[in-house]
Amino acid sequence: MTMTTTIRNALLAGAMAVALGACASKGQPTAQYDFGPLPATNAASAPASASIGAIIVADVTGPAALDTERMYYRLLYADARQSRPYAYNQWVSTPAQLLTQRIKARIGQAGAQVLSTTDAAASATVLRMEVVDFAQNFDTTTSSNGVLSLRASVFRNHRLVEQKTFTRSAPAGSADAAGGARALADASDAVASDLIAWLAALPPSK
Repeated sequence: MTMTTTIRNALLAGAMAVALGACASKGQPTAQYDFGPLPATNAASAPASASIGAIIVADVTGPAALDTERMYYRLLYADARQSRPYAYNQWVSTPAQLLTQRIKARIGQAGAQVLSTTDAAASATVLRMEVVDFAQNFDTTTSSNGVLSLRASVFRNHRLVEQKTFTRSAPAGSADAAGGARALADASDAVASDLIAWLAALPPSK
């Protein structure tokens, strides 16, 4: 990479950060985002998904950045190691909470009985999930994707049965927080669908 290219990328990154994170005027109200309404059910997958039966779904865990309502993005073309916050945009609750609610809703929508960790006596099957990556990544100043990578583990009678990592990305329709929120919602729904298919394919509990 030439010195000219390095300088140009640095200038672009600085301009992008200003445009995305700090260009709003003082006192501008904060915009809040969630994952939106549930997508329509797929009737063809319901019979297979119903084979999941009753399952305890633990709260999603992950990096400390998921324990805040702040929305973050990365400029991959400048410095992929730096996570930058939007100034006047945030989630309605933490990403970990949004993912927990969404995945529980999607599993229930598929026909399974979703239980909480307080219902330990009602099922021997427990699903635990840990987020590996949850971000809006900009490849250029105008193109970004919402990426979710989630590691799921199924336990039965306190023993690990199966573990798998699911990764999905979705393009953002706009180069801003609103586009990122929609893209991350789409990626989350795609991961939820993959997760449900995987759960349905596991051997039934004995």
